[in-house]
Amino acid sequence: MIRIRGIDHLLLRVVDLERMLHFYCDVLGCTVERRQDEIGLVQLRAGRSLVDLVPVDGKLCKAGGAAPAKEGRNMDHFCVRVEPFDAAGIRAALICKRKALRSARLPRDTVPKAWGPSIYITDPESNVVDLKGPPAD
Repeated sequence: MIRIRGIDHLLLRVVDLERMLHFYCDVLGCTVERRQDEIGLVQLRAGRSLVDLVPVDGKLCKAGGAAPAKEGRNMDHFCVRVEPFDAAGIRAALICKRKALRSARLPRDTVPKAWGPSIYITDPESNVVDLKGPPAD
């Protein structure tokens, strides 16, 4: 069984990082939680969740396709926190329900362990959902 605790983060692919920082920080009141310019990642605190801003010309986003626009996508994935996180149990549950998932791809792993384990699945309309466990100690 998969038990979702809440939304962990959203990842937005951005063209103009400074403009987006101004909007999310100065207009909406988010704060910069972590910034890793060498890979192209700025994480903003939005209450209990994070909004990741990833410039389309940065290392993380290079393989993501076209820049966001009216007809393009700017969200890479959304992430929900799953606790307890039992990777084998989650995989078994997903495989058991694969017919219900239709075109979902089963799972592609994993982000760096310091950020916690993740299992990525894709919904029937190609939206990526990150099932994330708690951060590693």
